Amino acid sequence: MINRPIPDEYSAYAARYLDLVGNDPILEILERQKEESYNLFTSLSADKASYTYAEGKWTIKQVVGHMADTERVFAYRALVFSRESITLPGFDQDVYMEQATFNSRPLEDLANELKTVRESSLYLFRSLTEQQSTQKGIASGSPFSVRAYAYMIAGHEMHHMKILKERYLVS
Repeated sequence: MINRPIPDEYSAYAARYLDLVGNDPILEILERQKEESYNLFTSLSADKASYTYAEGKWTIKQVVGHMADTERVFAYRALVFSRESITLPGFDQDVYMEQATFNSRPLEDLANELKTVRESSLYLFRSLTEQQSTQKGIASGSPFSVRAYAYMIAGHEMHHMKILKERYLVS
């Protein structure tokens, strides 16, 4: 069981993601998201996958790739902090996107990758003891607990799914 983190376990910036997460058990939320996201992304056409709602904005493929990248980073931090309290560097999504090749890949491939990353994250979070889930480290200059990352992963996905539904998937 991973309990909801308290505000001193994450940064003010991260609160925007945690605030999106409801009160269901976090592992159930993460499991549900895995299936819902996969089903949505594999239902989209190739044309829609390359759609962007405005110049300079990411394509749907890039959003899905970004979600996988971010979850990997957050899960890595959770793993590290569950083992030792250290300081890790920040992560600049724009730098990562500059080097990514998401637009050259089929959306189904990206959807499978995101689903696989989530399955890996679920294995990690299920393996933690309660004590490990509350351990902290520093990332991007702020303290974070392991369990905060479980909620941040869910909230980050909720954030992007909301944007996708409001700006990309409107008829």
